[in-house]
Amino acid sequence: MNTPDKSARPNAIYFVLLLVPLFWGGAFGATKHVVTEIPPLTTAAIRFFLAGLLMTAWVAARGGWDWEPLKRRRGGLLLFALTGVFLYNVFFNVGMKYTSAINGALVIVVNPVTTALVAVTFLREPWSWRLVAGVILSFLGVLTTITRGSLDVLAALSFSYGDLLMVGGVVSWTAYTIIGKLVMKDVPPLLATSASTLAGSVLLLAASLTEDGWSRLSAVSAQTAGEMAYLVIFPTVVAFFLFNVGIKRIGASRASAYINLMPVNAIWIAAVFYGETVTPAHMAGAVLIIAGLLLITVFDKKNGR
Repeated sequence: MNTPDKSARPNAIYFVLLLVPLFWGGAFGATKHVVTEIPPLTTAAIRFFLAGLLMTAWVAARGGWDWEPLKRRRGGLLLFALTGVFLYNVFFNVGMKYTSAINGALVIVVNPVTTALVAVTFLREPWSWRLVAGVILSFLGVLTTITRGSLDVLAALSFSYGDLLMVGGVVSWTAYTIIGKLVMKDVPPLLATSASTLAGSVLLLAASLTEDGWSRLSAVSAQTAGEMAYLVIFPTVVAFFLFNVGIKRIGASRASAYINLMPVNAIWIAAVFYGETVTPAHMAGAVLIIAGLLLITVFDKKNGR
């Protein structure tokens, strides 16, 4: 885990980091619409290939491209790309075709909880009562969301296909986060992110050939073209860059806490711009998930506050 940069004045970054969950929250509604015109894997391939090129160009322009650490950690970087770019986006983009943007955001936001569980199990990080309570609250929030608050749905296990795919996204992103903690001990975060984005995009490009998507690009609407540009620039390049700056300036745990705002942004963006319905189950699920995440990521576990 990166330690905070004590030499930098962090005050401004606390406000700048508010853009990260805003951009990531907007990705749910935008993706939900884009996949109605462009198949899911083709959408992901375009988004991450273009973003990978932009990231790589930016890192190279700053003199940060270094082949030596990439060669030393090539195995870990390949797993980094496979889990966080390829598998996550297969689950995410296909899942968004079958579930709502609101449901998708509320399921995906449980990532920090599953990451904490894996870290405790495999990285020997300590347990605390706040971690246990946070895991339980967030799990109940996801359960409330995917069952629409209905005990009948729970009894019949009739979860939607899209919701289950989003759970697959949680699993792959958790693996990506744990692998990243190990890889970025030797590889700078921005270099690792750029290299893994490019490598993962190659896998996505290969997978997209199974769809009849590339022939549809010339016929997409202006709205879809704009949303694709948004997905490439803001949730991918800008948000990842700001998130990495935040980790350097104020530390990983504080920067990660901003993810808690993502479902809130996803809900209002999906409702205002895409006409999705916000139900009491959505609101209850959001409250439970955010409460659980706050227990884990914000409160000082060491001091028990």
